[in-house]
Amino acid sequence: MQSTGFDGGYMNYFTADTHFFHKSLIHDRIFSNRDFLCVEEMNEQIMDAWNEVVCDQDTVYHLGDIALVDGKTKAYEKVDRLLKSLNGQIVFVKGNHDSRAMFKYLEKHNATLQNARKKYLFNDVGLILKFDKKQFFLTHYPLIVGNKGNRINLHGHIHRSTVNLSTCLNVGIDSPEADYLMGERSFGQPFSETEILKMIKAKRDDFGKR
Repeated sequence: MQSTGFDGGYMNYFTADTHFFHKSLIHDRIFSNRDFLCVEEMNEQIMDAWNEVVCDQDTVYHLGDIALVDGKTKAYEKVDRLLKSLNGQIVFVKGNHDSRAMFKYLEKHNATLQNARKKYLFNDVGLILKFDKKQFFLTHYPLIVGNKGNRINLHGHIHRSTVNLSTCLNVGIDSPEADYLMGERSFGQPFSETEILKMIKAKRDDFGKR
């Protein structure tokens, strides 16, 4: 896993399982609760919620399952166009629905942001991010990181489910662990570092009562 430190300044955000263009997830009560009329409405909601909180100088760590499209160039063009409409740099961790061919297309058509950073960065397995004196293991699939208090796994993949460990936090847009924030959030909104820390504390407190 690649390791990176938090360099301060602008914000880091975290998300997973956007599943742009995935029509069969609409009205699917098992994996998600996406009550939209059409996939275009779902895409627009996620895009609006993202851009509502993320600015161009921020970084969003997307922990897999970006979109579900066929393996044709025109489909990849649609994904690229949508992603470039989202604010900030996007650091991808490959999900089970993310093809290597799509990653190659996005890398080939990468853009440079105003601050000279690449729009997209790519990780096949995951990476380690350090902030608040903690190590965050960013993966698509849930990962057991042991019981050390400074190790946390941020993951996606399981949609409306949770891992029964206080060291694992589901940051997908369908995550029920968003309820730990005790407030209204727009569907599709990435989690800020502050929200991540609040969720970790709330989940630990919750487990401490069991």
